[in-house]
Amino acid sequence: MLSGWFLWFILFWVVFLVSMFAIGGFFMFRKFLKRFPKEDGMSELDWQDYYLQKTRHLWPNDQKQLLEELVEPVPELFRDVARQKIAGRIGQLAVEEKAKKITQDLVVRGYILATPKRDHKFLLKTLHKKQIDVAPYHHLF
Repeated sequence: MLSGWFLWFILFWVVFLVSMFAIGGFFMFRKFLKRFPKEDGMSELDWQDYYLQKTRHLWPNDQKQLLEELVEPVPELFRDVARQKIAGRIGQLAVEEKAKKITQDLVVRGYILATPKRDHKFLLKTLHKKQIDVAPYHHLF
């Protein structure tokens, strides 16, 4: 028969494993939905990759550095995914506007459109630190 502390250990372990499987399953399902093709036959991630490839040659070093500074608060484990998502959105804007190169304006607008509202506070702080005017972007916040 199970006694005192061992019973509690087993119960804790069962709850812990079920919780971890649920959290992992949630994130795997979200990734699956992003990889699932839409009406046009391409998934969100396919479009993201398309825009990244289409605009790879348009990125000057100073704008790459700005993007790196903007994704700095993202935990290192998720930073590559965040960088690709934001760069894909910036690439989409560049393709739609037929830009000759990625500008600071495109980086800021793409970051705002690609990230949730909770990340905009850090963006505003970074832009103020770099003395970049945020007035043209208030309608996007």
